[in-house]
Amino acid sequence: MAWLGEPLAGEDDAAASPRCVKHLIEEALFAHRRDLFSTLDVVFMDTTSLYFEGAGGETLGARGYSKDHRPDLNQMVLSVVLDGEGRPICSETWPGNTADITTLMPIVDRLRARFGIRRVCVVADRGMISAATIAALEERKLEYILGARERTDKLVREVVLADAAPFVPLALEKRGKTTEYGAKEVKIGKLRYIVCINHNQAAKDAADRAAILESLERQLKRGDKALVGNSGYRRYLRTLGTDRFAVDHDKVAADAKFDGIFVLRTNTALDPIQAMLRYKQLWAVEQVFRTTKDILGTRPIYHKRDETIRGHVFCSFLALVLKKDLTDRLAAHGAKLEWADTLADLDRVQEIELAHQGKRVVMRTPLTGTAGKVFQATRVALPPVYREIEPGQQT
Repeated sequence: MAWLGEPLAGEDDAAASPRCVKHLIEEALFAHRRDLFSTLDVVFMDTTSLYFEGAGGETLGARGYSKDHRPDLNQMVLSVVLDGEGRPICSETWPGNTADITTLMPIVDRLRARFGIRRVCVVADRGMISAATIAALEERKLEYILGARERTDKLVREVVLADAAPFVPLALEKRGKTTEYGAKEVKIGKLRYIVCINHNQAAKDAADRAAILESLERQLKRGDKALVGNSGYRRYLRTLGTDRFAVDHDKVAADAKFDGIFVLRTNTALDPIQAMLRYKQLWAVEQVFRTTKDILGTRPIYHKRDETIRGHVFCSFLALVLKKDLTDRLAAHGAKLEWADTLADLDRVQEIELAHQGKRVVMRTPLTGTAGKVFQATRVALPPVYREIEPGQQT
């Protein structure tokens, strides 16, 4: 693993994200699957944090905002980039005190240099957006779809969301459940925003707020001022006196304006629905992080050297590449399998070597569940259930 994370000759070992052996492997994988018509027009990028059980590396281990709710531990920032089809392209690691907005442009510049990208649309979450980031993207003549901060950006909150134009409706069905969406364009001078709404989420937000307010009213009747320390309550309260509080209906109305709403900032020519759908694909990166942390078990990380830590994380990245390839092959074969079931069924496929009456034999466990479909889809030939090993033969 240390070899995978070792900086290449001429690289600064102390740099925030030096070019390493793993970068050569990523580039070779990309070159292997591309052809004359392959393009990288869209890249999806997001970040997460990984904490260390020990001190972490020489530079990677640092205290910062923990997305795992472990601010008490040193951590690192992990960025993953996917292409438009959800294939992992590359990953980058940064010290744990690195802000999200400072990671985007170095990765974009490195992507263009490493993979020969001419035209690219960067899709990233609101944590990546800043005036400097947008200016840098436009200076490079790159397209972008970035999540905006609906509540804290004054222009978005007071002007963009006040637009009265109707939404263009869209219904999406997934796993037998229909979700109603809407999207519309709002232009403020040269700035282009896409206001989106998830009506199902809006109904849930309204119901959750109603439940909080109902509970808040009951607490207020009891005169329990301790509820002021509850952030879910406090956001709807106003002060009447030293020990008196009441529901602030203006705050309630202001909060309702954000029900199911998310806003995008873009310089693309995509219509509102296309821009919204493109941004929604960003969930694939979030799913990658969940898979990396939970299913593939990137944590715990005990290494002390930066290069070993980078190699450790890159092994999980390679596992993601294999997972994507396997799921694509299964889909092409018409098999829709749950990933957890697939792993469990494959884990049961084992070989056992036995010695019986002076002979050495190997027996394979029978296939159960989805394992047979996986081997068919990948065109991997299974060994026989029973085979005898000749003297001197290796198993």
